[in-house]
Amino acid sequence: MVDIRERQSPAAPAVPSTAAAPASPSVRRVAREIGVDISLVTGTGANGRISEADVKAFARQIMSSLGGGSLAPAVAKAGGAGPALPDFSKWGEVEKKPMSGIRRKTAEHLTHAWNAIPHVTQFDKADMTVLEQIRPKYAAEVEKQGGKLTVTAVVAKIVATALKKFPQFNASIDPATESIIYKKYVHVGIAVDTEHGLLVPVVRNADQKNILALAVEIQQLAEKGKARKLSLDEMSGGSMSITNLGGIGGTAFTPIVNWPEVAILGISRGSVEAVFKDGEIQPRQMLPLSLSYDHRVIDGADAIRFLRWVVDAIEQPFTVMLRG
Repeated sequence: MVDIRERQSPAAPAVPSTAAAPASPSVRRVAREIGVDISLVTGTGANGRISEADVKAFARQIMSSLGGGSLAPAVAKAGGAGPALPDFSKWGEVEKKPMSGIRRKTAEHLTHAWNAIPHVTQFDKADMTVLEQIRPKYAAEVEKQGGKLTVTAVVAKIVATALKKFPQFNASIDPATESIIYKKYVHVGIAVDTEHGLLVPVVRNADQKNILALAVEIQQLAEKGKARKLSLDEMSGGSMSITNLGGIGGTAFTPIVNWPEVAILGISRGSVEAVFKDGEIQPRQMLPLSLSYDHRVIDGADAIRFLRWVVDAIEQPFTVMLRG
């Protein structure tokens, strides 16, 4: 949790009003959870009543004005604006370790993304039975080139193609000018799980590369990430990101958008399910997908159209070549 009570807007009053802020207990609880001093929030309801949306809007305004800032001032301290942690050692042995540089930056970045972006996540499943029949036939060829023909590599090509059809997903918001920046390039970020923390290297011009080339480049970037050799430039400038947790497990999750991008696609573990198809129950290999997006730029209808397009392309791999 990030406490922003001691990071108030310059326009906020130095001393909170002594009058009780008109808000329900549930709204006060939300304010406490995200570290907002509710007495500084202006309510938009009747008689100035404060809603949950008002609290979250206030938090986003603070975080946006600080450009994400540093996590350190937001950590609650004894005697500070937020409650101090209890002494956990009273109940047993503990060990305290400082955050690594990567973990600290990840915390700062995701905190800003969560507070700045109104997230929505939609879910769907793709029938990857045909894809899983095709993939082993070409795996050896890709391995000879130094890559792995993973689901991520295939989906990266599909997403790169989809970004050209749905330009609102290849965009960023500029709040300072109240405008939307549409990118003409297609760079796809690939989340990599390393022992040092989560890294997201970017594959440049993914729309111009075939699946073999993408598979090789993704493997090379993953190896660089695990060896801590990725440069900042190699992790910047993405159009949209993909995060695949299927190798570990899980049926669904809600990934956080990788700001300043406006969407991220999550992939969970595929499994065989009984599906009614062609008038009968058949065993099909189903792949769960989670699409999180910035609702300021992307409407729900456009999001599900994008996700269905991706699903159709996974189910009919030839469409990638046909449409790409």
